[in-house]
Order: sequence, then C-alpha cells, then structure tokens
Amino acid sequence: MNRNAQQQEGEVIQLIKAESPTYKKNLVDKCGSLLMKLFENHFMTKSRLYPQEHRGDHFRVNIGTGWKRILILVHFDTVWDEGRLTTYKKDGRLYGPGAIDMKGGIIQAMWAVKALFELGGMDDKEIVFLCTSDEEVGSQTSRNIIEREARLSDAVLVMEPPVSGSGAIKTSRSGVGFYEYSILGKSSHAGSNHHEGRSAIKELAHQVLYLESLTDYMKGTTVNVGVVNGGTRLNVVPEFSRAHIDFRVKTSEEAGRIMSIAGFPTPVLDGTSIFVTGGLNRPPMERNEKGVLLFEKVKAAGKKVGLEIEEAHAGGGSDGNFTAALGIPTIDGLGSVGDGAHAEHEHLLLKELPVRTAMLAHFIEDL
Repeated sequence: MNRNAQQQEGEVIQLIKAESPTYKKNLVDKCGSLLMKLFENHFMTKSRLYPQEHRGDHFRVNIGTGWKRILILVHFDTVWDEGRLTTYKKDGRLYGPGAIDMKGGIIQAMWAVKALFELGGMDDKEIVFLCTSDEEVGSQTSRNIIEREARLSDAVLVMEPPVSGSGAIKTSRSGVGFYEYSILGKSSHAGSNHHEGRSAIKELAHQVLYLESLTDYMKGTTVNVGVVNGGTRLNVVPEFSRAHIDFRVKTSEEAGRIMSIAGFPTPVLDGTSIFVTGGLNRPPMERNEKGVLLFEKVKAAGKKVGLEIEEAHAGGGSDGNFTAALGIPTIDGLGSVGDGAHAEHEHLLLKELPVRTAMLAHFIEDL
C-alpha cells in the first residue's frame, strides 16, 4: 500500500477540492462525476446512476462476480458551503471540507478493493459501492436505495471516520429524530387587553422545559430544543411560536418511549394548541452479535498492520443505522483517522491513510 500512498493522497486532495455542499446539486453532481471517473479508471467499470431532481445524483458501482455480496456505503456530500474552508496540508494533516467526513474514507475503500482485486483476493466476492449525496441532511432520497441494496447483501461496511482520538470502530450508534412544534395562541394588546391573549411563546416555554427534562444520560438519551422563534411585535401577546427539536436514543425501546411523549404533547395553557411534524429519522444501530462478529474480524485485520483496534458507541447517526435496523450485519467507522468532522479544523492524518487502507483490505478479504 505504501508504494501507492502518494497517488492515494493525490486522489483524496482532488476529491476534497471538488466541493459538494448537500444543497448545491450542481456542485454535488460535479463531485459525483469525478468520483465515477476514479472508479472507472481503477476498475474499468461503469456506474449505475440514480438521478435526482433536487439532490445530487446517487450511483452504484459493482466490482467482482463472487457469491458473497459486500455493500460499502459512502456519501460524498458535505456540510460546508462552497469556499467556506480551504484545502491544505500542515504537519502531516490534510485539512479541507469533507476530509474525514468522508472523502478520505471513500478513497481508502477504493484502494483497499483495488489491492484485493489486483492480488486475486476477490474470487468469492462482489463488492458494491453505493455512493449517495444527501447523508448530511437525513438521506431523504437515498434511504430506499440504501435499504434495497442492504437486503441483497451479506454485510454492510460504512466508511464514516472512526472515533477521534482512539481510532475506535463503531459497533453501535444512537438513533436520531426530529420534531417541529408549531404553537397557536391568541393575540391581544400587551397592555390594555393582555388578559384576553393566549401567549404561544409562554406555551412553548412550558414545552421546552418539559422536553429538555426528558434527557437521561444514563440511558444515553438526549433531547435538545435547538431553534425557537415566535411573536411579531413587542407590544403584542404572541399568537404563534415554533420550535425545532433533536432527540437521540440508544435503543428502539427508548425511541418508542420518547416518541410517545414528544410526538403527542399536551398544551399547558388553555386556549393554545400544538401541531407536530417529524419523528424518528434514523433508528438506533444497536450493538448485536452480528456487528460484534464483524468487529472481531476488523480487530484481527488491525493486528496484521500493527494496530490495536477498539470498539465504541457513537452519539451521531449514519446510513449504517438503516441497514443495521434491517438485521444486516453492519460495521461503521472504517474511514479516515482524524478530527473535526463538521468543524473548521476538519482534517485527516496522512500517515494513517495507507495503514487503514491495508487494514480494510485484510478485513474484506476475511469476510
């Protein structure tokens, strides 16, 4: 792998510079075209395109004809607006938009499969890369494709980054859900007719305090009211307010409990009403025997390249949540080592690129 490190690094830089903020379809599609070209150059194969009207086009690449079908999930959209971050190298780190989330991981997976393909380690396998464009906004247009491909596969590998600092592989992830509350009250003059009003903001305040009280760190449950707004004028009792709520849960049982509460709020103030939209976006990826068996193979692959690999839980969700919930053996965190996902200092460690690539190749060979 080390002899190809320079070319691998060059391809990562090329992909990072092809900026791809989720909401800019033209930029995401340009990045996707570059990625399809890289697959064609390495494997002499064409991609199957899934055109989208408002999001970037998704695509699939099939490599090999064996009877073991391995699905590799990657996304090439990022959270960064065009021009927001600069791509550069410093002190052995490669900085840029999507460096570890997850453009480095895409190239790692590509080179791992390329090594196996060239060394004859693919006779019993078909590798399917599913490359999607909307993971950063909940995978609204790709979820059905992801689940369909997963049901056809024997295992799912997710190229999100490992845990920062430890480099641990993710054998479980929290489920993620969102709600929007729209509250209606009754407006009135804030002075002379204050008693006739029904404050939608006051009702929202009651709801916020109750929702936040549902957080339980021992259970791994968090509820965060992240955005609120309402009212029209300082001297008017507000008739409308709105809140956006994020919740995270470790188990399906806990997801059901939170949804039964947060999805069906009861107004505290007479004369107010609450309208709710939303629900569970990604089901929990719960630690299970199938995932642990995959982890043990990753751990063994790590030893072959001098790494002691650990497992960990992650509080954020990924597309692996969908596949694990279907009962398909799923392992996550196989991507680039670094730090700063969704942060201005997002970077990957260049020296780890060939090492993690080699580990991934050994892991896939052992599947």
